Amino acid sequence: MASEELARKLQRRLDTEQVSAPAPDLTEEEIPAKRGEPETPETERAAAASSELTAKLSRRLDINDGIAAPKRSKVFNPYTEFKEFSRKQIKDMEAMFKRFDSGKDGFIDLMELKLMMEKLGAPQTHLGLKNMIKEVDEDFDGKLSYREFLLIFHKAAAGELEEESGLMALARLSEIDVSTEGVMGAKDFFEAKMQALSVGSKFEAEIREEKEERKKQEQDKKERRAAFKELQSTFCS
Repeated sequence: MASEELARKLQRRLDTEQVSAPAPDLTEEEIPAKRGEPETPETERAAAASSELTAKLSRRLDINDGIAAPKRSKVFNPYTEFKEFSRKQIKDMEAMFKRFDSGKDGFIDLMELKLMMEKLGAPQTHLGLKNMIKEVDEDFDGKLSYREFLLIFHKAAAGELEEESGLMALARLSEIDVSTEGVMGAKDFFEAKMQALSVGSKFEAEIREEKEERKKQEQDKKERRAAFKELQSTFCS
């Protein structure tokens, strides 16, 4: 069967990895005593690789046996997930994210976040930076993805951040061009976001504007017809 063949292939790979790894039936405490020598970084990496491969093999067998469900990757669309933001606001945040993602790996790590906060004029301690990441780090990888970066502003606007927290400072100090947004002259992104929420999402606002425009056009037609009828009655009398 396909699952048995896959299991054999993965087992062969596991056996290959274990050539340089410590014996699987020994504990970490027993290994140095058994060999009479301290563990080396190479030994630790080999043991970690062996453990990871074993976990992957076990999960794959569970999936093939119908015990576990495969993980489905979710395509992230900021425009549908964060509907309260306008397209321009999202593009501005994306530009800011990319500007401070100096490694160009799609993440903002601790040092990149440190530089960002210094540039914004709100430097944080090492512990403060770690707490900032921890508050929105949904996948626990110790860095900020683009989605987690947007989540900062979402939480700020929803009142879910502490007033004096580093994330709140980031949200307040992240400026956008409000002149094109028309959000009553707000000076920074956070204020613009709060006011935008009061009238709903950008898409809902556009729908309302279209309805108002149609009403105005209908009213203009009625007024023109009334004026024309009045003019007719004047000539006919």
